[in-house]
Amino acid sequence: MALNQQLNAHVRFMYDQGLLEELQFDQLQQLKDANNPDFIVDVITLFCEDTDRILGELDKYKGAPVLDCYKVGAYVHQLKGSSSSVGAQRVTLACVNFRQAFEENDMDRCRQAVNMISEEYSKIRKEFEKMVQGSAHGMLAKHTAEK
Repeated sequence: MALNQQLNAHVRFMYDQGLLEELQFDQLQQLKDANNPDFIVDVITLFCEDTDRILGELDKYKGAPVLDCYKVGAYVHQLKGSSSSVGAQRVTLACVNFRQAFEENDMDRCRQAVNMISEEYSKIRKEFEKMVQGSAHGMLAKHTAEK
């Protein structure tokens, strides 16, 4: 199977698994042009670098006897925006779950949501890494086939 087909199949797998929101990621891919052929790779790389940094900050709060939901909430809000913009749908949903738990003053669910954010990010990061590795060959194309 050609590399381009493998990448398209991988993106389809991510859609099917609910890791990636199809409409948002397709819109993101439309922003790629001849002047910036590595746009998707750049966006994914920035998303991962930023999320790694934010999760590092969240780790400082996770072990505390009392979760500082206001500080954690600010970080989760940032993650919700960035994950939504790249189509990382399960990360976005975990962020929404945190917000709902926070609004209901349910600290146990807040902790669970923070852990879920980390777990869901770990899953999509692994899949994004595969995409970026494939694109290193200049083959990351807009996913169009199998729709």
